[in-house]
Amino acid sequence: MTPEEIDGLIQALTVFTLAILVGIAVISKVPATLHTPLMSGANSIHGIVLVGAMLIALEATEPVSQLLSLVAVAFATMNVVGGYVVTDRMLQMFRKKPTAPKPAPEPEA
Repeated sequence: MTPEEIDGLIQALTVFTLAILVGIAVISKVPATLHTPLMSGANSIHGIVLVGAMLIALEATEPVSQLLSLVAVAFATMNVVGGYVVTDRMLQMFRKKPTAPKPAPEPEA
């Protein structure tokens, strides 16, 4: 590896490590009551990840890169769909349940 490649790798690993640390710091400060609204907003971010995975899949030429891009697209799709399913399920808990109509009084004989 050339020194430029090593410098690029170190920079990429530094950004990756900082992203992990910032993510942990932000997520650990979110109270449980805000999880559902934040999850709804995060689904749009997962959609961007899916688009990115599909763009990477377009550039894949070798079998290994094609397989990895297929896995990335599959996981991103599961993440998006699963996020919306869980969010919808959690929001259903707050909907009013339909009440059964009261039976009509029986006529006296």
